[in-house]
Amino acid sequence: MNRVLTSVALGAAAMYFFDPQAGRRRRARARDKIEHTRRQLHGAYDVTVRDVQHRAQGLQSMVRRLVRREERVADETLVGRVRAILGRYVSHPHAIAVSAQDGHVALSGPILAHEVPRLLSAVKHVAGARGVENQLEMHQEASHVSSLQGGVPRRGQRFELLQDNWAPATRLVVGAAGLLLWIRGGLIGRTGGAALFLRAMTNLNFASLVGIGHPGEGIQVHKSICVNAPVERVFAFWSDFQNFPHFMSNVYDVQVMEDRSQWLVSGPAGMLVGWTSELVRVEPNALIEWRSSEDSTVKQAGCVHFEPLEGGITRVSVDLRYLPPGGALGHAVASLFGADPKSEMDADLMRMKSMIETGKRPHDAAQPA
Repeated sequence: MNRVLTSVALGAAAMYFFDPQAGRRRRARARDKIEHTRRQLHGAYDVTVRDVQHRAQGLQSMVRRLVRREERVADETLVGRVRAILGRYVSHPHAIAVSAQDGHVALSGPILAHEVPRLLSAVKHVAGARGVENQLEMHQEASHVSSLQGGVPRRGQRFELLQDNWAPATRLVVGAAGLLLWIRGGLIGRTGGAALFLRAMTNLNFASLVGIGHPGEGIQVHKSICVNAPVERVFAFWSDFQNFPHFMSNVYDVQVMEDRSQWLVSGPAGMLVGWTSELVRVEPNALIEWRSSEDSTVKQAGCVHFEPLEGGITRVSVDLRYLPPGGALGHAVASLFGADPKSEMDADLMRMKSMIETGKRPHDAAQPA
C-alpha cells in the first residue's frame, strides 16, 4: 500500500513539475523557494547562536549575583534595568519616571491603579534594587488623563512556553525534544513530538497550526504597488469586486450582495474553495476593509489603503491576514504548489496595475480577455 501511495505521489509531482506548458515556471519557482529557505535557515542559525550566547552570559550574571548578594550597581544601570521591565507590567511605560539613588528606586507619574501592585513587586526583585519608593499617581480609569490614552494591557512576566512567540534558544530545545519524541516514542509520543517540532519550527501557536482561531493569528501578507492613475479611478476599480476575476489568477467568480460578497477561488491542486466576505469599513478614496463570515472555510481579513501621490499616481497597500484550511500546515502545502495569497499577490497586483493603466484585461487572469 505504501509503495502504491508513494508511486502516485511521485507521478503527480512529475506531472506538475514537468508539465509542457507551465513546468519550467514551476521548477524555477521551486528553486527560488529552496534558495529562500536556505537563506532563512542560515539567518535562523545565526540568531539562535547569539541567543544561546546571551542566555549563557545572563546565567553567569545570575550566578554571580547569588554569590555576591551585596553587589552594588551604578544608579544609571539600575534605572536602565527598571525601565527594561516596565513594558511587561504597565500599559503606558512612557508615563512612568524612574530615578535611583544609592540603590533606592523612585517611581513617579500617572498609572492605572490595578497595575501598581505587580509593578512594585517586579521592581523590588530587580538586581541591585535595595528599596522602592512609590510616588505614582494612581487612576482608576484612563479618562481625562492624556498620558494614559491608548496603550495595550500587559500580563506581566510569563513562562516562556506560554508566550505566543518563543525565543530562538527555546525553539531549538523544544524542537529537538519534539524530534526525539517523534523518532523514539510510541503513537502518542510521536503525535506530541510532531506537534512540538512544528510549533518550534514555525513559531506559530497550535491554533494557527491547525487552522482555528482569529485570522490575525495566522499568515500575514503586506504588499504595496504604485499605479499611474488618480486615486478616484483606482478606488472605483477596487470597489467593484467583480473586477477581481479579470486580474487575479485564482479568483474565478465573485457574486456581490449589498455589503456581502461570495468568492470562488482555486486552491491547491485546482480544488475550488468558496467563502463569504463582508465589508467592515469603507472610506471613499482612502480605505476598504473586509473580513470573512464566521461560517467561511477560509478565515481571512484585510484592508487596502489608497494614497494619492504627486503626478496623479496612487500607492495601493494591501494587508491580508488569513487562516487557510489546515492552518499553517495547509499554507505550507499550498505554498509548495504556488496556490496561496503570499506567492500570488505580486503577480496579481502587477496585472491590476496593467489593467487600470491600459484598460485591457490580462490574458493570464482567471477570466481573461
